[in-house]
Amino acid sequence: MFDRPKTGERALCVHCQFSHAEDNEDLSEFETLAISAGAQLLSTVTTKRNKPDPKYFIGSGKAEEIREIVEAEDIELVLVNHTLSPSQERNLERLLKARVCDRTGLILDIFAARARTFEGQLQVELAQLDHLSTRLVRGWTHLERQKGGIGLRGPGETQLETDRRLLRDRIKMLQGRLEKVRKQRALSRKARQKNALFTISLVGYTNAGKSTLFNRLAEEKIYVADQLFATLDPTSRKIHLQGVGEVLLTDTVGFIRHLPHQVVEAFRATLEETQNADLLLHVVDASDPQRQEKAEQVQAVLKEINAENISQIEIFNKIDCLETPYDLTQSNAQDMITRLGISAQTGEGIEQLAKAVASHIREQIVETTINLTPAQGRIRALLYEHDAVVKERELEEGGWALDVSIRKAILRFIIPGYS
Repeated sequence: MFDRPKTGERALCVHCQFSHAEDNEDLSEFETLAISAGAQLLSTVTTKRNKPDPKYFIGSGKAEEIREIVEAEDIELVLVNHTLSPSQERNLERLLKARVCDRTGLILDIFAARARTFEGQLQVELAQLDHLSTRLVRGWTHLERQKGGIGLRGPGETQLETDRRLLRDRIKMLQGRLEKVRKQRALSRKARQKNALFTISLVGYTNAGKSTLFNRLAEEKIYVADQLFATLDPTSRKIHLQGVGEVLLTDTVGFIRHLPHQVVEAFRATLEETQNADLLLHVVDASDPQRQEKAEQVQAVLKEINAENISQIEIFNKIDCLETPYDLTQSNAQDMITRLGISAQTGEGIEQLAKAVASHIREQIVETTINLTPAQGRIRALLYEHDAVVKERELEEGGWALDVSIRKAILRFIIPGYS
């Protein structure tokens, strides 16, 4: 084994191009991720393969070439733009004598640096420990105590086994704490539903401009930076929209191509804010040549968290960065805007966006007549509490016929299973 350097800023990037497009990653995006993490990129090595090499992922010849570069340029960290198996990561470290970090590890490292709230730090730690749990063996072979022989006889449990047990205990504890967070969020959502607050979530690819738009709509000053994953901790604010009143706006963590499974699982409590929203504002960077592909990646993550059926407005942001501006507005059969262009930076299109959101809110209001029995007095009281009753008539057989105007989500909250 070798001593890993304590620092890891001097880095080399490794990128592999495969014959199947779905297996490929974006090199420029990965280099931006590396810089966001604080790495000093000295070299980039690219290669082509039909499929990953079982031992080194990139093949023995290319691995040897990288070893020579690492030695010549005093590289401390090798960043691989793909997900490595634990054995591939281990084999590369042994050969290169430098720390190796794959795409998942790099994203988790950025998350760890950016998490500010206690909940965010818990979520990141859980994701990191889950990733680490399959990789513990790489640094502990010198502490094996069950091999026998002079100097190697000792306690029945190896250091590796001890660490795995401690890791499992820590993961279990974190999962318990996050389960409490999930329950607290569920109670908060229930209270918002009771108070008839319409909820809007900003979603989109990382660095699309969600936080800038949030600041523009909510007149806030949350942290904004031209970097990937500038926002990890969700922020919610009440805003007033003309014609519909107060709504709740939430800024969420950005998505990315092949978002690591550990991140989705650990951040499930946060992502549930998106899953339970009434409307999604899908923010797209209009100036990005790969905007269509990235929009599809966002839809894939929304599907993974069961949020694909929530009403959406596609917001093409950064139109001030387009060389040739053009009208991006699209509407559906009901003449409701489903896509429009804005600039969260300059404010262009914000007024049109507010009107589009108001239209979507009004579309979710149902006007109907509900017949209630005398035993359903509690439902009648709740409908009055939400100022939903337009007219009331007493029924001959007892009970009431109520003409109501109310949001569908609130009606389903008051009368579970109503459709």
